[in-house]
Amino acid sequence: MKARVLSLLTAGAVMTGLLTGCSGGTKNVEASGEAGKGYQKIELVMAVNGTDIQIDSRVADKFAELVEEASDGNVTIAVYPNDQLAGGNSTKGIEMIAGGGVDLAAYATCVMAVIDEQLSVATIPWIFDDYQHAREIIDNTGGEYYAERLEAKGITYLGSFHNGFRQITNSKREVRTPEDVKRLKIRVPGSEVYMKFFKTLGADPVAMSWSEVFTAIQQGTIDGQENGICITESAKMDEIQDYLTLWNYTYENDLFVANTEIWESLEQKTRDLLQEKAKEACEWGRDTVEQEEADIVEEFRSEGMTVTELTEEELDAFKEEISGVKQEFIEKYGEKACEAFRIESE
Repeated sequence: MKARVLSLLTAGAVMTGLLTGCSGGTKNVEASGEAGKGYQKIELVMAVNGTDIQIDSRVADKFAELVEEASDGNVTIAVYPNDQLAGGNSTKGIEMIAGGGVDLAAYATCVMAVIDEQLSVATIPWIFDDYQHAREIIDNTGGEYYAERLEAKGITYLGSFHNGFRQITNSKREVRTPEDVKRLKIRVPGSEVYMKFFKTLGADPVAMSWSEVFTAIQQGTIDGQENGICITESAKMDEIQDYLTLWNYTYENDLFVANTEIWESLEQKTRDLLQEKAKEACEWGRDTVEQEEADIVEEFRSEGMTVTELTEEELDAFKEEISGVKQEFIEKYGEKACEAFRIESE
């Protein structure tokens, strides 16, 4: 289990003594036996970027619960939200899963793009009609594409779940037309897709750590942000933003992954269990996001937030405005990537 020892030593260097069940950087692993349905006794470390109430943490917690129950407590998962093991630095978190500093992780594709920008292909604006459409494509050719790209980085793909269709909120005005977006200072992740999208619409996109956004909006440093409904709600954006526009301009998903060296060091029965429960947790996460979004939007409305749902005609005006930059990204990601996600040229 050399890989496991390296994993724990690396994580221990980041946060001494944080992990349970280990002593002096070694791993407490018992040989398989009849007890616990034949599963080896092992604790694995899983890192996620979101807070403990965001969907990535909730999916990780669900996964841990499913695995522990199915293995009679022999296989346990220690979940660390907020990139605790990487000091809050998501880029370092990605490096840790690639290098074996942690065993398992779930990160949004726009974050994982730091190791391979091709992983952001599915964030090209308006390529999915709805969540069912995204599920269908990712569970088939899209997931295979992710797996192939990640394999080259020493990472094993186990599944995908919704981070959500991204919407826009702001404190200035209702957004119904491309003109309404102009000159708005909008926080976006550092992804090139998001930055170019908003620049094309005449906005002023600002790359900023998510932890800084609430205060920046309060202080007027920025006017708004774009994100999924569930994250918008968990971050309490409705308390400081007056306008929400539902336009599903891009889809973001989280990839559920494992370090390949560590994954392959596990017994086959343990791998089978983890793969099965990862898929189950991902499906639970997808269902949860889809079910909760409608309720959250109604809650926003009841609290006085102006919620704008764009008509097809209104959406077409935005799509036409960004058609050129969309085509740029289609050409940049290339035929193989676009085939995998059934993205057609403009």
